[in-house]
Amino acid sequence: MNEIYLDYNASAPCDPRVADAVTKAMTDGFGNASSAHRFGRRQAAAVSEAREQVAALVGGAPGGVVFTAGATEANNLALGGFAPASHGSQPDTTPMLVVSAVEHASVSRAAEAFAATGRCKYRTAAVTPGGFVDVDALAGLLTETGYPVMVSVMAANSETGVLNPIEEVAQLVHQAGALFHCDATQMVGRLPFDMSALGCDLVSLSGHKICGPTGVGALVGTREALAALHPTLWGGGHERGLRSGSLNVAGIVGLGVAAELAADEQETESERVGALRDRFVDSLIDALPAVDQNGDIERRLPNTANLHFAGTDSDAVLVNMDPVAASAGSACSTGAIEPSPVLTSMGLSREAAFESVRFSLGRFTTSSEIAVAAEKVVTAVRYVRLMTTEAA
Repeated sequence: MNEIYLDYNASAPCDPRVADAVTKAMTDGFGNASSAHRFGRRQAAAVSEAREQVAALVGGAPGGVVFTAGATEANNLALGGFAPASHGSQPDTTPMLVVSAVEHASVSRAAEAFAATGRCKYRTAAVTPGGFVDVDALAGLLTETGYPVMVSVMAANSETGVLNPIEEVAQLVHQAGALFHCDATQMVGRLPFDMSALGCDLVSLSGHKICGPTGVGALVGTREALAALHPTLWGGGHERGLRSGSLNVAGIVGLGVAAELAADEQETESERVGALRDRFVDSLIDALPAVDQNGDIERRLPNTANLHFAGTDSDAVLVNMDPVAASAGSACSTGAIEPSPVLTSMGLSREAAFESVRFSLGRFTTSSEIAVAAEKVVTAVRYVRLMTTEAA
């Protein structure tokens, strides 16, 4: 039986065109990109091209691209690099990190950890029942003492696909004299994203979300924002002194190609995938009672649907709809015994959160796969509901 992959928000399959570029970079190119000889210069040229490709995807400057091992490291670099900026212990000089209640763990847990060491203060901005940041709540937090301040709000949530009002948030943050970091990992390549137009100071992204290699990403920043950061790794001073270590040239080349492909194909792919997602959801709602969509469906990624199947256990549904792959919550929360903090922050009960499944489509999802997946999910939900009723 053919496997059907509907978990693109966790990790997207690598595009064969990207894989070819990575292979070529690994076999034809070698040497340290920091070396002055011709081998190093060739590697450095390949990295420079990738900077331009990544910068173009997010509307930044090539010189503002800092390559990392992924968005998790980029997020930690943004927050952790900012936290040591305090030069005193007085309340008015202690840095403050403000993050939304639905951020990825690499933002929320990093902020908690830095605050626990006394390096900064930490506040959480509430979200609406629709799943996007409550701008009024954020404005209230920005009136508290604690300067300098960095605010981190993601562009699109990985579990619900809900989009945040990034431009409005950026304006509010800058009015307060703060820096704005945006984890755009899920949005770039799926919808237009221009950090300059939106007002983002720092932006994180990851290769494996845009059909690129796993283990490579970037933090893209303005000159002023990057100057406000301190390194979290020390060594040879690579990447503007913020991320020391010999560059992963093959991975960076793959990220660049993936970024270019995503930018070129974004509009047509978003339309195609959005139509498949809607057809899939409509099929489930037509066939099953008590199915609700979590989050504001008028403002979300075209590839994502988070569905609440009342009267089921999401893990049981996932097991019984094999070979269709999806997720119960974000991939980084898999295995946790607590319900999704994203869904509970939106006001869902613990029970409803445990009954919710995320489906995320992508570049290689086909119409025939969607038809089969809908049948498998319907059968699984009916079976789990029947077993639950009989067990009661």
